[in-house]
Amino acid sequence: MPPFTRPASGRGHLSEHARLLQYVLCVRERSARAAPWEPGTVGVPATGPSSALVRINDVAFYANAREEVSALAGACVDLLHLHAPDTGEPGACHCRGCLLAWPCPTFARLRRLLP
Repeated sequence: MPPFTRPASGRGHLSEHARLLQYVLCVRERSARAAPWEPGTVGVPATGPSSALVRINDVAFYANAREEVSALAGACVDLLHLHAPDTGEPGACHCRGCLLAWPCPTFARLRRLLP
């Protein structure tokens, strides 16, 4: 089993890296399975206090959100695969991608930004 998917302890808990990777993979999978949002499916009200331009922008956002979320999740997955702990050397742990001490700055930033 690669180091980034090994449990953090012998008690079956996922490492923080594995937990984030699993989260982003699930987001990507859910976004890929989601039905595209279109004006007839998002429940956009027929009338409202907002201007027509605002409503058009909202519909455009909803229409593109599925693809954009999937692409963003894909980028996060790629970053987490690249920036993973490499525990090949006994007693030392560094990032496989940038060779800095683990956790590297890239993983630390992802950890802060993702739940």
